[in-house]
Amino acid sequence: MGLIRHVVCAMSGGVDSSVAALLLKKRGYAVTGVFMKNWDSLDEQGVCSSEKDCEDAYRVCQDLNISFHQVSYVKEYWHDVFSNLLKEYEKGRTPNPDILCNKHIKFNHFHKYAINILGADAMATGHYARTSQEDEEVFQQSHTAPPTTLFRDRFEIRNPVRLFQGADLVKDQTFFLSQISQDALRQTMFPLAGLTKEFVKKIAAEAGFHHVLKKKESMGICFIGERNFENFILEYMEPKPGNFVSIEDGTVVGTHKGWFTMTLGQGARIGGQKDALFVVDKDTVTGDVFVAPTTNHPALFRDTVRTDRFHWVAVDPPPELVRTQMLECHFRFIHQMPLIPCTVTLNMDGSVWISLSQPVRALTPGQFAVLYKGDECLGSGKIIQLGPSEYTLQKGREQFVARLQHKEQPGPDPAS
Repeated sequence: MGLIRHVVCAMSGGVDSSVAALLLKKRGYAVTGVFMKNWDSLDEQGVCSSEKDCEDAYRVCQDLNISFHQVSYVKEYWHDVFSNLLKEYEKGRTPNPDILCNKHIKFNHFHKYAINILGADAMATGHYARTSQEDEEVFQQSHTAPPTTLFRDRFEIRNPVRLFQGADLVKDQTFFLSQISQDALRQTMFPLAGLTKEFVKKIAAEAGFHHVLKKKESMGICFIGERNFENFILEYMEPKPGNFVSIEDGTVVGTHKGWFTMTLGQGARIGGQKDALFVVDKDTVTGDVFVAPTTNHPALFRDTVRTDRFHWVAVDPPPELVRTQMLECHFRFIHQMPLIPCTVTLNMDGSVWISLSQPVRALTPGQFAVLYKGDECLGSGKIIQLGPSEYTLQKGREQFVARLQHKEQPGPDPAS
């Protein structure tokens, strides 16, 4: 009889993690289900949704006859994710808490808890993603001692674990995993890698997990749920009133409670306007929020972004990028947006410039630029700078043409 492997499965009380645990159990692993509590509050109706989720996760573990633990990361979530979120809003950016939560909580604190405290051979989640490892290789990872030297041996043949899109491209969640570390990825199993959401629901129904099947998909901020964002953020940040300013003629068209309550591309709620206006830029020094008419105004479209130091899932940048200073691949900055062809240039400080094959609407500082080569997720970097908008370029061209025409105008004929 071979060694029975111990796998700790992150249980959210939803259908995906429930089926992940079921599949692991069916494969003969010793499975422990763990529910993470990351946020401590009631919603507007005074209901704590995490308690309900915890009960649902517990019920699934009882049905599967596996042990169940609950662990609280409320303090860690506050320090590593939420306070970071507030700092980003303060800077006029729009952060992505789901990517940060996976990086800092699930694939850091939870990963260490599963391996070091519960003594697991691997951890598992219900994400739709896959890696370059077979399950057996995952178990071999856990017993390698970390290198004793500070620097890697240059000639050591490294074989980093790679992150690939799951079989269900609509549900694929590599976007949210684009900041996780090699250490965690090496010891993680994704039981849903080869399955579609429809098939996962079918497995859940056959297993009698009706209480989790009835739940709707969670769409709100990671662990904060769905609520009025402006009201929520103003509980934590002082209002900073400012003006809505038209980008076209500089007139003040209304006032707001703080630039951090809005993100680029969203409708600006301004009373007394007959046409809808959309947020196209923010000035955190003056507090002005610039708006433009129509949802597809050229001020909303740009085709270049710069990130901070890029996080490559495989640790090192692709050899092609190092060798030629350029890489052709694909980009997205919103989970389910279509992938856009792009060219990446590597800067000396590890940051990258990304030039897109076409202008994209509402590229937003603070969001993550996630890169793909084929079905491999290469990693991500936080957008910290935007190239000029189509509107700015258009204005520049018009001014240039006007200056040329002014120069070319014939002066008075001296002979006459």
